[in-house]
Parts: sequence; C-alpha cells; structure tokens
Amino acid sequence: MAPINANDINDAKAFVPAKKVLPEVETEAANGNGNSSKGYSYETLLEIANFLLSRISVKPHIGIICGSGMGSLAESITESESISYEDIPNFPVSTVEGHHGKLVFGKISGVPVVAMQGRFHYYEGYPLWKCCLPVRVMKLLGVKTLIATNAAGGLNPSYKIGDVMIVKDHINMMGFAGNNPLHGPNDERFGPRFPPMSKAYNYEYRNIAKEVAKELNIDNIVKEGVYTCLGGPNFETVAELNMLKMVGVDAVGMSTVHEVITARHCDLNVFALSLITNECVTSYENNDEANHEEVLDVGRMRQDILRLFVNKLVERFALIEAKNP
Repeated sequence: MAPINANDINDAKAFVPAKKVLPEVETEAANGNGNSSKGYSYETLLEIANFLLSRISVKPHIGIICGSGMGSLAESITESESISYEDIPNFPVSTVEGHHGKLVFGKISGVPVVAMQGRFHYYEGYPLWKCCLPVRVMKLLGVKTLIATNAAGGLNPSYKIGDVMIVKDHINMMGFAGNNPLHGPNDERFGPRFPPMSKAYNYEYRNIAKEVAKELNIDNIVKEGVYTCLGGPNFETVAELNMLKMVGVDAVGMSTVHEVITARHCDLNVFALSLITNECVTSYENNDEANHEEVLDVGRMRQDILRLFVNKLVERFALIEAKNP
C-alpha cells in the first residue's frame, strides 16, 4: 500500500517515511499545573499509519473497535490481514482479558474495514491521548466512520442482561474532572481547538441501526440511551450508580467516550453501541456483585447476534458514505 504522501486528513501536505523508533513529543499539560505530559505529534502518527500501509493490501473505510468479550466481531472479516499491537511502533499493548491485541484489516461484505481486537483503557495506566491513538491512526489510514462497541452495566431499570444499547449521547464524567484526550496543544490538521459534541453520535446512523434491528427481528433487545465512562478499574458503588441514574445515565462503562471525542475532533462519523453485560446494583439490599467474568460470558452469548448486526451496519453505513464522499 502506498504511503500517505499528499492529501491527508485535512488536505495538509505531509510525508514521513516509516521507521522503527518513533519519538514522543513533550507537551505542556493543559490543566496549567506546570507538569508535562507526552503526546504523539501529527508527523509521528503519520509514521505509524505509513508503517501499517506498507504491510496491508486493503485501505479501510470503516473502523471497528471491539469491546470486552466482542473480539469475534472481527471474525467476519474476509481477506484478513492481522498485525499484533506489539509489532506496531509506538502502539500500546492490551493487558485485559477479552482483548486480543491486534489490528485486523480486510473486508466485510466487500467494504474495506479495520477492526481493533482489543482497546486501551485509562485504568491500564495509559493516558487518554494514548488510549485514543488508534482513532487518529485510523483517520490517517482513510477511515471515515468509526463503530465503537463496549460492554456496559445497565443502569436503566428496563435494561436486561444481553440487551444492546445504541448510544445516542454520553456524559463525560472524566472530562468534568479535567481529564480529556484533547488536552494540550491543538493541531488544526486534526481538527478545531473547541470541537462541538452536540451531535457526537450520528443521527442517521442511529436510525439505520434501529431499522436493521427490526429487519433482523432483534428490536426487542435493542434500546437507545445515554452512556457514561468512568475511570475504573473498580466497579461503581451503590451511591455512585444512584447519582448517575439521577442525571440521566442509562449504561456505565470504562471506555468509548474519549475515543468518540477524538473521532469527532478529526471529523469521523461515529456510531456506538453497548452490550449490557450486567445489571447495576443500586440497592444496598441487593447482594449481587459485578465481575469481569460475566462481562465475557455475555459477550460470548451474544457474539452471533452482534456479529450479524455489525455486519449489516457496515453495509448500510458504506452506502451512506458513497452518497457523501
């Protein structure tokens, strides 16, 4: 695959050949506390993208992030080419069970895609900008739409284990605390200093997802609601969950929100869904306790339905992209 050498994400002219050791750049922390933090420069991300392009034969249009226990979403990819994270310069490594740790390139129903089998979480010790590094790399590879999936606890009392929630909006709790993937100097080649988030989750894609759910006869388990991300890795207390419920949260997880912010910053269309893997405990009289094993179990239980659902979404989203190049 030819390297990026002319028109990149915002019509900037840039070309940097791939190399094995890619430097990080020091940036002033955006919270004004005088501490420094590390972030990748635009040129370094181009190097990562060119490294990948030199090893793949399909340039992806749609990116998929596989949530906990949902790595099987990548099994539908044909003509697949896999690259382990550990073999990609400057890529983090997944450390959580249920996250395989590789990029899978290929096609779904003829649509060029790339799937992350394993994402990176803040609780693993990665800063948010590093958790979101793959999203910007996807953009440089040619991705126009991001499909982000996650496992989440159902806070809405009408949600049952195994339900699928289309994310219509999020509450960025970590952002309220001053932790945002866009902290630091802004590079206009990715996007504006102050990106709007009022339309973070594509309205047309959400409607398409509801139509597809009806066609597949799974609309009885498909909901739509508001997601929030907390830092983890501990599950939430009863008081925390009741607070979140009061402010309108329907499902709680430990990912996705910062990836969506980064994707919208660089003008990707975004669709996200949550697999409800446990019912949140909002009463002290309830002796149930959330655990990661049930997250993986529910992922396995719903893997066939989710794979079919996402495959159909890829087909439909690609048709929309073709009309709006």
